[in-house]
Amino acid sequence: MNHQVNCLHCIIPPHMLDSILANGNAAQRKLALDCIGISGGIRGHRQALMSAVAYLTPLTAPGKHRTVYTANNGSSLPGQQMRDEGQPPSSDVAVNEAYDGAGLTYDLYWDVYQRNSLDGNGLHLDSTVHYQQNYDNAFWNGQQMVYGDGDGQLFNRFTIAVDVIGHELTHGVTQYMSNLDYQSQSGALNESFSDVFGTLVKQRKLNQTADQADWLIGEGLLTASVHGVALRSMKAPGTAYDDPVLGKDPQPADMAHYVNTTQDNGGVHINSGIPNRAFYLTAAGIGGYAWEKAGKIWYVAGRDKFKNTTDFQGAADLTTQTAGELFGTDSAEQQAVKNAWITVGITPGAPQTQPQPQPSGCVTAPAAIIRSIFGGS
Repeated sequence: MNHQVNCLHCIIPPHMLDSILANGNAAQRKLALDCIGISGGIRGHRQALMSAVAYLTPLTAPGKHRTVYTANNGSSLPGQQMRDEGQPPSSDVAVNEAYDGAGLTYDLYWDVYQRNSLDGNGLHLDSTVHYQQNYDNAFWNGQQMVYGDGDGQLFNRFTIAVDVIGHELTHGVTQYMSNLDYQSQSGALNESFSDVFGTLVKQRKLNQTADQADWLIGEGLLTASVHGVALRSMKAPGTAYDDPVLGKDPQPADMAHYVNTTQDNGGVHINSGIPNRAFYLTAAGIGGYAWEKAGKIWYVAGRDKFKNTTDFQGAADLTTQTAGELFGTDSAEQQAVKNAWITVGITPGAPQTQPQPQPSGCVTAPAAIIRSIFGGS
């Protein structure tokens, strides 16, 4: 008997949870199953919110509007209010990290791209920390951010990495722009778009140029006991971790190694390594601060040209077109975009022949594993 659930937009990919279920100790496997169950239960709530929030959010003057709550290790959202916009720091480090990370994400979108919050209309940035007990994930539920504290064995608290915060909040941006279908290549682009702007939040905070940045997603999130440096590497997909419990980073770096799978909604967290590397190569090729030119190309293409069904070939075509419109046909910037996509195996303007698998769920927990944890037959 197989147990399948659909994935919420969570930072921990389902293939990691699969590995924990297969390789972890009993406590780790129990936490992984809890994470899967919680995420699956919230997904339906998130889908309902996606269609409703746009009608509930009034146009607001530009400016940050942040509120951070605590769930006090329960599951009620949003929970107890801990810090509102303009209030002094809390004694709770997770509250302050969630508050600051939301502000840095807002600042990137407003200062650089003139976008007034996630929806463009000044959406309040609400966050809840201390969600559940030892919860190993963070997610955007269509209305607010939610952060677990991690189990302390594999994962640290999920507010610790500002690019994780930027990543998850960018799922909100995508929700209001192209609303990329969360399956196969469009879903991998959805994940990649979040990685792109998550890392730009981090790079801008650290004032790093493209050649100074580490291009890691979730650096600091893994505990010292894990053999790895981050959840993903945009510069070198497939190299972020290789751990007995979490498994080996499965991301491909080019289309020659594209993973055809029905798991993870058609590999959305796996094949996102390909467009991730294309963005890294674009930023490296242009040089300077990645948010200024490479980020603008991706943002404008996502805002004005991407549709919900855009695939990798479409992304290559549309980012190349956008680069020409912003910086000139055959400009250095447009050439950097072209070269980047060609390097990962996609030629802008060429037809795509990569087959598209159909999704059938996110994580499969074998019945034997479930019985070993909970007992029964």
